[in-house]
Amino acid sequence: MTGRFEDMPDKRLRDIHENVLAGVRIGDEEYLYLEEKGGLYDLGFLANAIRERLHPEKQVTYVIDRNINYTDICISACKFCAFFKTPEEKGGYLLSFAELAAKIKETQELGGTQILLQGGLHPDQPLAYYEEMLRFMKKTGIHVHGFSPPEIHHFSLLSGLSLREVLERLIAAGLDSIPGGGAEILSDRVRQATAPRKCTADQWLEVMEEAHGQGLRTTATMMFGHIETVEERLEHLRRLRQLQDRTGGFTAFIPWPFQPDNTLLAGIEKTTAMGYLRMLALSRIYLDNFANVQASWVTQGPKIAQLSLFFGANDFGSTMIEENVVAAAGVSFRLTEQEIRRLVTDAGFTPCQRRMDYTLV
Repeated sequence: MTGRFEDMPDKRLRDIHENVLAGVRIGDEEYLYLEEKGGLYDLGFLANAIRERLHPEKQVTYVIDRNINYTDICISACKFCAFFKTPEEKGGYLLSFAELAAKIKETQELGGTQILLQGGLHPDQPLAYYEEMLRFMKKTGIHVHGFSPPEIHHFSLLSGLSLREVLERLIAAGLDSIPGGGAEILSDRVRQATAPRKCTADQWLEVMEEAHGQGLRTTATMMFGHIETVEERLEHLRRLRQLQDRTGGFTAFIPWPFQPDNTLLAGIEKTTAMGYLRMLALSRIYLDNFANVQASWVTQGPKIAQLSLFFGANDFGSTMIEENVVAAAGVSFRLTEQEIRRLVTDAGFTPCQRRMDYTLV
C-alpha cells in the first residue's frame, strides 16, 4: 500500500483501491463508485497494477493480420454503421474467391498469421457458401478468425439449423476462432434502439458459449460512447465476466469508442481520449478473469494507444493491413509492423508478435 491511498479522504475509495491491489474482485456497486469518483490518474494506477501483476515480463503483443470484409451487403441496417449497403442499393459487393486468395497471399507475404473475416448479414447466401469459403481459405494455411456472433446467428436463421449444428459445420470446414464483433453494448434497450434486426444480447452470448463449448477461443468487444448509460456499460462487462467465469473461452477484451461520422448517429459527440482511457482502465479493473486487454489505435491513433499501455492494455492489437468499417466512419489511422514495434519500444516495453491464442510467433 502506498502513502498515496492511505491519505485519501474518501474511505470507500481507499477501500476499493486496497481490494483491487490485493487482487480482490470488485462488485457492481464498487465499479459504479469508481466510475463516478475515481480520477483518471487513480484509475490508470489501478489498471496498470493489474496489468503488471498479470504480465510482469513487460511484453506487449500484437498480431499481423488483415480484416477482410467479404461483403458489405447487409439487412441489419445498424444506425451506427457507415459501411453497409442494403440488398437493393447499387454498389454492394461480394468478394470472389480469387479476390480472397490475393488478399491472403499479400497478408502472408507481410508475415501475417491470420485473417479477421467478417461481413454484412447477406440475405441470399446459404450456409454451404460459407463452408466452401472456409475450405478454400484453409488451403492457404492461414488462421481464420471469422464470423462474429450476429453472422452465426443469421446463418442459423437462414439455414433452419441450431447454433450448435451451424458451428459444428463451420468448424468442420475450417473455422479456427471467432471475433467479438457485433457486441456493441450487451443491453437490449440499446440494441433495440440502434440495431433492432441484429441478434439480442442473450443470442450474442449464446453463440459465444456454444463456441467455447465446442473448443473455439473467441474475443470480446465493446463499442461505447453512443446512447448507452453508465449502468448499461456495466451490464455489458458483467455479462462478459459471468460467461468467462463459466467457460474461460475469451482470449481478450477490446473496448473502442463509437465513431459517429457518416452514420445515422452523426450528431453524437465523439468520446474524448480521456473518456477512452477511463473506460479502458475500468474494463481492466472489472474484468479480472480476462488475461488480455487490447488498445484501440485504429480509433485513437498511435499516441493514445501508447498511453493505453499504462491504463491496463497489454496488447497493441493488429497491424490491420486492411480495415474498412471504421474507415467508412471517417477514421483512417494506419500503422505498419515496424511502427507498432517502435511505439511499443518507445513506451518501455518489448514488442512480441503473437497468434490469436496469444502464443508467440
